[in-house]
Amino acid sequence: MKPLKKEDINQEVFDLYDDYAHNKINRRQFVEKLSVFAVGGITVSSLLSFITPNYIDTLLVDPQDPKLDSEYITYESPNGGGNIRGLLSKPKKAKGKLPGIIVVHENRGLNPYIEDVGRRAALEDFISLAPDALTPLGGYPGNDDDGRSLQRQRDRNEMLEDFIAAYHYLKNHKDCNGKVGVVGFCFGGWIANMMAVKVPTLSAAVPFYGGQPSAEETANIKAPLLIQYAELDTRVNAGWGAYETALKANNIEYTTYIYPGVNHGFHNNTTPRYDEAAATLAWQRTIDFFKEKLK
Repeated sequence: MKPLKKEDINQEVFDLYDDYAHNKINRRQFVEKLSVFAVGGITVSSLLSFITPNYIDTLLVDPQDPKLDSEYITYESPNGGGNIRGLLSKPKKAKGKLPGIIVVHENRGLNPYIEDVGRRAALEDFISLAPDALTPLGGYPGNDDDGRSLQRQRDRNEMLEDFIAAYHYLKNHKDCNGKVGVVGFCFGGWIANMMAVKVPTLSAAVPFYGGQPSAEETANIKAPLLIQYAELDTRVNAGWGAYETALKANNIEYTTYIYPGVNHGFHNNTTPRYDEAAATLAWQRTIDFFKEKLK
């Protein structure tokens, strides 16, 4: 059988995966519903293999890249999970202090994709910190299914405190210039929005397809926002209208992009939801935004 391509897959399969990845259906239900699309020589196992994240062949930055200093550190989160582990990355030949970026994972812990994003940011002359909110439960377990199960065991507001603590750690780091932004994906997009609500000194926030704050919470935002959505992500996009109304009502600086024809998770290059053109453009906009706001 020929290798599957994204064009071979019905959009409903991507929607099913979104439901599964966000705990709306369990694995047994996901496989059962997936069987409907196992036709014309396409098997359930081939569909599962195709849509499951591939962390082996998709890293864009070598973890041992000689241009980077990248190491795991532990910082204190007294209002969250206690001591939190994270990947701290910076360019090896940095000249002076660097602007900082907190990189926030999806709903499954600090997996290889998010670590890679942290390193990508460091190669753009930032110091980045990618925390693992699963640290109190032993850390990212090595696969996303177990990662999602573990993350459901933690309170999301407590996890928010872990990322706020990461902000303060990075802001006060000897190699940081004191200007810190945040970028987050999915759950991390919600965290990015909420850090803008909770941290008045945050310099910038870039939520990718993240859940939105309430109108009352939005009124507290001081940081400029770069908000990125996927056109086919009707679940998350349903909250955008009310969020935009609140942003306008409170004169908050924001720019929004809705990328046409792409799914939730389009930036994640480890799954077939990835869209290279949209992801490349969205990431360049992210870097340009941070370079403007964190200087």
